[in-house]
Amino acid sequence: MTRWIGRLALALAFVVSWTQPAWAAAPGGRDIALCVLPAATGMTPAALFARPDRFECATPQRFYGPGNFWVISAPLSGEPVDVVRSASVWQDRVTLHILYADGAIRRTGFTSATTSARMGMGTRIELPVSQRAVPAVRLLWHVEGAGNLRGIILGANVGTAADSRRAELALGTFYAAFAGLIGGLLIYNLALLVALRQAFQAAYCGLLASLLAYAASTSGMLSRWLPLLDNNDRLRLNAILLAICASSVLMFARYFFERRVFAGWLGLVAHGVIAGLLVSNMAFAVLAPRHILTLDHFVTASYVLLILLVPAVLIQAWRQRSNYLWLFAIAWGVPIVCSGLRVAHGLGWIGWSFWLDQSTIMSMGLEALLSSIGIAYRLRLLQRQRDHAREQELVARALADADPLTGLLNRRAFLHQAIGQAGEQTLLIADLDHFKGVNETIGHDGGDEVLRSFARTLVSAVPAGALVARLGGEEFAVVAPADAGMVPGAILHALRSARMPYDMRVTTSIGTCSGPLLRETDWKSLYRQADRALYAAKAAGRDRARDAATLSFAA
Repeated sequence: MTRWIGRLALALAFVVSWTQPAWAAAPGGRDIALCVLPAATGMTPAALFARPDRFECATPQRFYGPGNFWVISAPLSGEPVDVVRSASVWQDRVTLHILYADGAIRRTGFTSATTSARMGMGTRIELPVSQRAVPAVRLLWHVEGAGNLRGIILGANVGTAADSRRAELALGTFYAAFAGLIGGLLIYNLALLVALRQAFQAAYCGLLASLLAYAASTSGMLSRWLPLLDNNDRLRLNAILLAICASSVLMFARYFFERRVFAGWLGLVAHGVIAGLLVSNMAFAVLAPRHILTLDHFVTASYVLLILLVPAVLIQAWRQRSNYLWLFAIAWGVPIVCSGLRVAHGLGWIGWSFWLDQSTIMSMGLEALLSSIGIAYRLRLLQRQRDHAREQELVARALADADPLTGLLNRRAFLHQAIGQAGEQTLLIADLDHFKGVNETIGHDGGDEVLRSFARTLVSAVPAGALVARLGGEEFAVVAPADAGMVPGAILHALRSARMPYDMRVTTSIGTCSGPLLRETDWKSLYRQADRALYAAKAAGRDRARDAATLSFAA
């Protein structure tokens, strides 16, 4: 598999390099070629404009390392130029010298502290070109304190004011759509988090919040909101926010997948990668520009580890038969490709592109959207699991409340439901006559069948809604409202008519009593009186009923 991943990365890098001129350009204006010369004492703009052959055009800018430089453009085409744009990179001071056709040189520029006033959408720095009767023919930048991690002057572009307005509108629409999508998902999932309190929802909300913060920084909006923000400090913050975004993706996956996926070594490695992302980017933010190239290499290495971790997570999810493998394979696809391209750019395999800089928020936005679909799927599974658990609980509760032999209520469930009944209640106690003889005659299995037959007969003979229970052994109880019309004689008659195992003749004695049943003391009183009536029935010859109030013959 490693061999195939390597081949795919090389093929992707080749395709990107081959197609780069078509997709690298920033929206609006015309890109211009640049040549570089390391700065030295005594160099002047006029002398450098006169000797463009001193500049190196073939060597990639990033090969020069950090320092101070002069960067000259190829001759301009003569078309109107109102604005000169370039990408935001680590720079302490930039002075732009503009050469006009009559030999005049004008200059403008900015420092890291004043960049915000020149910042456009997409963190493109825009410098106005003074208009004169003759056109500008060449540009020369003096860059001081260049970090040169990806280049000294990146994405150099010239155009008209109309080009700039169109580009701002297009990019503003793009960022507004992204912010609307992520903001809507964040609000919706915060509401779900309050209602459901799932750990993966908290991780997802953290991911969305970090994406919004990163988008505010990398889009240039943060510089507009904080005009005094130093641009190099914004780049430090940008690095931290990107690391938080990448770490949030891993944390979301950690809580979204089943626990078994990240169990053992994979969970430890994932936390190690998160620590590497945060520590390397924090070190860059705190220590740069000192050792800036070394720090950048550590940052790049942390993202390489992140990319290598993703296949390991997917393989482990496949081995553990995760329900969410297909979702993450789709959702992570584009972000991982874009991360791979950025790493390839960091390693110098492919050149810079404006859209490569924006690919992170585009791919992360897509990943967030697909993850929201995954959350809906996960919540659906949770609902099904809870419904199943609730059904199982109801079944278990029913089994716990039922007498296992007859299916009637057991004593505990009967008392729980009977005590507290409003109004006058009638308690009926029935005890099978000479049941010991039944067991001795047809055996205990036959006796069990007699109990089941009597239970069915009892249920059919009492009023609908009455509580029927087996209190234990051959003793049964019924509770029904006093006005429900429960007739002990009907039970006796039904039992005499019922067919019993081996055609045995089975009879019962019944005792009844009526009264309130609101408290446990009421139950004890009713039971004591009904039991006294039951023994009166047995003493009178069995197969009959007696009421505690009158102890009169009831059948």
